[in-house]
Amino acid sequence: MDSSQTSSCESDLKQVMKSEECAWTNFRNTSHSVRILQGLQFLLKNEALCDIKFKTDDGCITFGHKNVLMAASPYFHAMFSNYFNENKNDFVSLRKLDSNVLQLLIDYIYTGEILVTKKNVQVLLPAANYLQLDFVTNACVDFLQKQLDVSNCLDIRVFADLHNCTELLSSSETFIKKKFLDVVKGDEFLFLSSEDVIKIISYNDLAVTFEEKVFESVIKWVNHDLDLRKDFLPDLMEHVRLPLINLDTLFTISEEPLLNTNPKCKDYLFEAVSFNLRIAIPQTIRCKPRQFGGSQKVILMFKFSCLSPKCTTEWYDLATKIRKNGPEINDCHKNARFVVIRNQWVFALGGVNQSVSLLNLSSQSHCWVPMTDMLVVRRIFGVCVLDDCIYVVGGSDGLSACNSVEVFDISKQKWRMVSSMLIARRSLGVGVLNNCLYAVGGANSVFMLKSVERYDLRLDEWTPVPEMSVCRSGPGIAVLDGVMYVIGGFDGLVNLKSAEIYRPDDEVWTSISDMHVPRRWPVVVTLDGLLYVIGGDSEEIIEPIVQTVEIYDPRTNTWTMDKMSSPGLHIFGGVAVDRPPHVITNENTI
Repeated sequence: MDSSQTSSCESDLKQVMKSEECAWTNFRNTSHSVRILQGLQFLLKNEALCDIKFKTDDGCITFGHKNVLMAASPYFHAMFSNYFNENKNDFVSLRKLDSNVLQLLIDYIYTGEILVTKKNVQVLLPAANYLQLDFVTNACVDFLQKQLDVSNCLDIRVFADLHNCTELLSSSETFIKKKFLDVVKGDEFLFLSSEDVIKIISYNDLAVTFEEKVFESVIKWVNHDLDLRKDFLPDLMEHVRLPLINLDTLFTISEEPLLNTNPKCKDYLFEAVSFNLRIAIPQTIRCKPRQFGGSQKVILMFKFSCLSPKCTTEWYDLATKIRKNGPEINDCHKNARFVVIRNQWVFALGGVNQSVSLLNLSSQSHCWVPMTDMLVVRRIFGVCVLDDCIYVVGGSDGLSACNSVEVFDISKQKWRMVSSMLIARRSLGVGVLNNCLYAVGGANSVFMLKSVERYDLRLDEWTPVPEMSVCRSGPGIAVLDGVMYVIGGFDGLVNLKSAEIYRPDDEVWTSISDMHVPRRWPVVVTLDGLLYVIGGDSEEIIEPIVQTVEIYDPRTNTWTMDKMSSPGLHIFGGVAVDRPPHVITNENTI
C-alpha cells in the first residue's frame, strides 16, 4: 500500500471515529471466568503464591490463597479481615474440620464443583455450614432429600435438626407424616426418645386413616423397653385421638393392661367413649380429625332408589373406598341441589319445592334441620357458593325455564333476588371463577344451549362470554387451579363423554380427553389436584353408571376408571368435605 492509500485510509478512519453512530461497543469474554478459575487451580496445585496454610486435627496441611477464599466464603472473609489475628498469619489451625472434607471444600472454591456421596454427605454438610458455603450446603440437602426412605427418614430428621437445616427438616418430617404406617414398622422408630415420638404423633397432618394405628405404634414403642418407658404412656396417650375411634375398637383397646393400670389413660378412654355416645365433653385436639390432604376428604353422597321415594345419604372415602351410612334427610328429592360452606355447613336446596335443609358437620347431633325457604319454587336449577352466600340460578317452574336468581346470606339468614340472567335456563351448570359466577349451558323451554354468561356481583350484572363447543344440558362443573371444567351433559340427542375447559384470562374453551362413559348430571369434586366424577345418568344399561368413578389428571390429560359398588341406588348429588368425627370406620369396605 503506497503513502497516498495509507493517508486515505487514515482519513476514512478519522471520519468513522468522529461519527456518533458508533460511539462505543462493550465486548464480553464469556470464557474469561473459566480461564481465571483454571489459572487459580494451577496455582493451588503447584502451591504457587499460596499465602495461607490450614492444619486440621489429623495433622494434615491444606494450602490456599487468602483473597480467593475471602471472595468465596463469608467465614474466610471474616477470618482474614483486619479485625482478626489470622489476617497477619500464614498458618491457621481448623479444629472442627477433617482434612479430606476441607480439601473437598477448598477444591470447590477453585472449581465450582462438588462431589456429594452417601459416604461424605454427613461430614460435608456441617463443614459447608461452618464455612458458610451455601451452594454446597444446598447440594447436600438436595442429595439427602432424594435419599429419603422409610429406613433413614428418622435419622435424617435428627441430623437436619442438629445442623439447623430447616428445608431438610421440613422434607424429612413431611416424608415421615406421609409414610407413618411404614416408618413405625422399622427398628429406628423403637429407638426414638419419648419427646420425638410425641412430636411425630402430634402432627395434625399425620397420614393415618384409622387413629387406632397411632395407638398401636405407641404401645409398640412402650413395650420395647417396658420398665423404662411405661411412665411415659400418659404423656403419649394425650396425643392419641381416641375419640375418633369407633366404639367396637375402643372396647378392644380398653382391654390393654397398660391403660387399665393408669388413671390418666383411663380418663382418655372415658372421654373417647363419651364422645362416641354424643355425651357433651370439653372439645380438645383429640376430638378433631387429622388433616392430611385428600385422604381426609370424604364425599357426602345423595342417592335415591326407584323403589323408594325417600332419599338416602352416604359417606364415601375415595382413598380407601370405605362407605358408611350418612344422616337421614326426609325432605329431599332427586332434583335437589347441594353446596357446602366453610367445610362445615352442607345445604340441601329445593327439588320440587322451596325447602332448604342444613347439616352442621361440627355438631355431634349429625341431623338435618330446616332453614328459611327459597323465594321461588324451582327445579333442576344451578347452585354455587361465593363469599359465604348461596346463589340459586335459573331452573324450571315445572312448565318453562326461568332466568331469575336469588341469594342466601348465611350471616343474615335471608334470601334476596338479584339481577336475572340474559337467557332463561334450566338444567344448567354453575361455576365460580375470579369472584364471578358463570351460568353454563342448560336448556331453555325448547332447545339445548351451549351459551355461557357471567355474573359480576359488584355490578349486579350479567354479560355473555364465548360459548362452548357443544350444547350441554346437565353438565358437571368443577374449578381447579383457576380453570373451569365442564364435564358431560346432554346435547339434545345423547349423553356426552366429552369435556372442555374455560380459561378466564384468554376467554377460550378447549376440549380435553373424553371420559370412558357418557354422563349427565354427574357429581364432580376436586381432591389433591385431580377431578373425581361420580354417578350421573347414562345410556349404559349392562354396566350402570352409578357403579363407577372416573378420575381426571390435568397433568397427563387422562381419565382412569374405578368401581364403586352401590347396587340399585342412583347418585344424584354430592359434596366434598373434611371428614367429620365418627365418619369412615372399617365397616362397609368395598
